[in-house]
Amino acid sequence: MDYYQFSFTLDSEEEFHRDLLINAVAEAGSDTFEETPAGFNAYIATDHFDLSLFNKSLEPFEGMFTFSYKQDLIRQKNWNEVWESNFEPISVKDQCYIRATFHEAHPEYPYEIVIDPKMAFGTGHHQTTAMMMEFVLEEDIEGKTILDMGCGTGILAILAHKRGASDITAIDYDPVCFESTAENAALNNAGSIKVICGSKEVIPDKTVDIVFANINRNILIDQFDRYAETLKSGGSLFISGFYESDCGQLLEQAEKYSLSFVRKKRLDDWVAMKLLKR
Repeated sequence: MDYYQFSFTLDSEEEFHRDLLINAVAEAGSDTFEETPAGFNAYIATDHFDLSLFNKSLEPFEGMFTFSYKQDLIRQKNWNEVWESNFEPISVKDQCYIRATFHEAHPEYPYEIVIDPKMAFGTGHHQTTAMMMEFVLEEDIEGKTILDMGCGTGILAILAHKRGASDITAIDYDPVCFESTAENAALNNAGSIKVICGSKEVIPDKTVDIVFANINRNILIDQFDRYAETLKSGGSLFISGFYESDCGQLLEQAEKYSLSFVRKKRLDDWVAMKLLKR
């Protein structure tokens, strides 16, 4: 799948101006963002791009502050080459080592995950993925049933498998992410992970102990109802993909479905939260 990359430059020192633009572009179809020194990059699949919707989403901010953007076509092959050239191994909490197949192994870590990222989001480098992985490392996962929504590369599902989760379902609407998760699960001897292509409509009709959802604010709000239906009473929902400024709106919506705040993490401007199903 080909993507459009929108490289935004902001002439403003107010961080919330960037947040406003990111939220607007998310509503226009982008689900992947990359911070840059001058602003941010946003990515929208060419098949899902609506020019009129994109332009309309930016209209409220014209005159509020100065911004510009450049649009480029990123073909899948080129995107893969960019990932490989920029993907450096990292560790999370000195417990989990994430590397690609072309990097040297480090078996001294309690958990080692091999990821071939391709075009999928989720290599541990982004703040939201890192915080979600910290939650997985901190929580009691042994024997738990897991649903990983917006699984990207499958990294959270794979780590949960390595920590002893008994039944894991990973879902992503993007066919590239679906294929990436299946391939990465096999690379990590986690072939028992059930991988499904779709969105909330393909969530299996069964209850689980834990839901991971590292997506974005608007999709989280839209899917809270299904997460609540899927979670067992006392089950945990871990969410990320949003900013500190989004927390109030997210928690207000979550309360409608008996999802209560437990704790949160913050890394730069990004936030991850743990909620409990009452």
